[in-house]
Amino acid sequence: MREITVSAKTVDDAITEALIQLGITSDMLEYEVIEKGSSGFLGIGMKQAVIKASKKEITSEKAEKKEPQPTISTERTEPTQPTEPTESIKPAAKEKNMIRPEVELAQVEEGTIKACETFLYDVLKAMNMEVKITSIVDEDGALCIDMQGDNMGILIGKRGQTLDSLQYLTNRIANKSQEGYVRIKLDTEDYRRRRKETLENLAKNIAFKVKRTKRTVSLEPMNPYERRIIHSALQADKGVTTHSEGEEPYRRVVVTLARR
Repeated sequence: MREITVSAKTVDDAITEALIQLGITSDMLEYEVIEKGSSGFLGIGMKQAVIKASKKEITSEKAEKKEPQPTISTERTEPTQPTEPTESIKPAAKEKNMIRPEVELAQVEEGTIKACETFLYDVLKAMNMEVKITSIVDEDGALCIDMQGDNMGILIGKRGQTLDSLQYLTNRIANKSQEGYVRIKLDTEDYRRRRKETLENLAKNIAFKVKRTKRTVSLEPMNPYERRIIHSALQADKGVTTHSEGEEPYRRVVVTLARR
């Protein structure tokens, strides 16, 4: 049985990366959390989450009980949000059609919402920023926190790195405040949607360049969520294939001319 050790910014990201490396869906994954990760301040001093993962073994007894059934595809492309998922419909397109691991979310408690908002207000006050915070629980059960104010670009940072780091820290606060797992989605100035559109346009432009020049193009390093956006945007383009190369946090998408 192949066992791998995976590290990433969060346990969720580590699970996603394990699914990608093993080439399996979430129902076939067994994993053990070695390190939940430790917080820093806006990403400084952060310790990555670490898991050990392997593919579940199907016993002969279970195999005998299974009756042949018509195959019904349940794969879906990851929709809008930064939430994580298998690898490949086209050859070598390893994060392309990945289904996000089903993590059971706990019901968000009022105390958790208050703790997250207090943490954010304290951080922003230390940065001399006056920000209005709005919190809602979305249809998936995640706590979505939106921040509004002046000069919010400071909170977004280069390619959203500061926003991602602040989201990570807020997630740590939430999961220390109650039992069960709480997922945090932090946003400001509709950055998440705008970034997704930017990446989709970038993917189409890169695909056009690859088909025109017949040369492989390697993109800049991206986090698992952004790489999935690129894979998904080019999934229907039969002229190119995509795969990811490198180790986190320098893993990047490579776009290649499809073999005829």
